[in-house]
Amino acid sequence: MSTVTLRQILLITDGNSNHGEDPIAVAALANEQGMTVNVIGVMEQDVIDEESLREIEGIAMSGGGISQVVYAQALSQTVQMVTKKAMTQTLQGVVNKELQQILGKEKTMEDLPPEQRGEVMEVVDELGETTALDVLILVDTSASMKHKLPTVKEALLDLSLSLNARAGENRFSVFIFPGKKKDVEKLLDWTPKLESLRSVFSKLTTGGITPTGPALREALTYFNKKRSLRSLISRDDEQYYEESM
Repeated sequence: MSTVTLRQILLITDGNSNHGEDPIAVAALANEQGMTVNVIGVMEQDVIDEESLREIEGIAMSGGGISQVVYAQALSQTVQMVTKKAMTQTLQGVVNKELQQILGKEKTMEDLPPEQRGEVMEVVDELGETTALDVLILVDTSASMKHKLPTVKEALLDLSLSLNARAGENRFSVFIFPGKKKDVEKLLDWTPKLESLRSVFSKLTTGGITPTGPALREALTYFNKKRSLRSLISRDDEQYYEESM
């Protein structure tokens, strides 16, 4: 099986997008380009309106990912669960493609006998521990998120600790929306650890708008910047790079 780097966008928000392009359409584009978009809706006191819930579910569905609405107090556990579940789901898709090449286009993992299916799932579990993972985290910093940001920070630190126990390489990047001067602002460039967020999050300010679509667009562009390195390498190396993405 070719080397695979799983690419996830993790969106953490509590509200309905009210500025810029349609986030559901951008999430679909991201998924077409090999990224999984997962969404966690953060609520307080049982409050999340139906429009926001539909958008959260729509973004995740079009982005090929998972959505979960959760109380702020349970956020840490949910971030870890969603990230790992999405990783397994993506790997199952990769394995199914490999199986189709062997067994035919109409066959999937579910068509295998139980014993063989169990063996394949063992492979998926092993890949989940060893495959490289890039997670770009988008944090909603609109006005309604003000009191939830400390919980978000702790959840992301817990995620870092959890995933760094894996054998595979992890890299994280963090963006917020809205930023101080524009719709989206990068807080953290690619790094294997999120500890540096401790100092950054305490200085964040919150704003009124929720530019979810532009935030997803920026995440898509940022991921693709890495792939633009193909123009700087030879044709043979380019083929290997494609297989590694």
